[in-house]
Amino acid sequence: QVQLVESGGGLVQAGDSLRLSCAASRRTFSRYAMGWFRQAPGKEREFVAVIHWSGGSTRYADSVKGRFTISRDNAENTMYLQMNALKPEDTAVYYCAASTAIATMTSQYYYWGQGTQVTVSS
Repeated sequence: QVQLVESGGGLVQAGDSLRLSCAASRRTFSRYAMGWFRQAPGKEREFVAVIHWSGGSTRYADSVKGRFTISRDNAENTMYLQMNALKPEDTAVYYCAASTAIATMTSQYYYWGQGTQVTVSS
């Protein structure tokens, strides 16, 4: 079992930046690919970004490519999502999750955090 806790969300203006963190409870964190998803009100949860257990490979949703950067520090059992040039359409609850592979579907993830709210005002 891996427990995940997100932090760093908040209310910002369009064009601002935020960095989300995802802290894992176990050192086995380094064995998992880690992903970020988001869910806006009335919408399905959608893929944002994923990073290989080694940190050597990443994938992004087209909607965030070039603005968001995913990274991880296995020594600290923590993953990050640096979000720049935020837009109102980025408003959502952001979740981190653990998978055994580079994956973009929610069904491929085994462990989830409770989410952190990001609100971007125009």
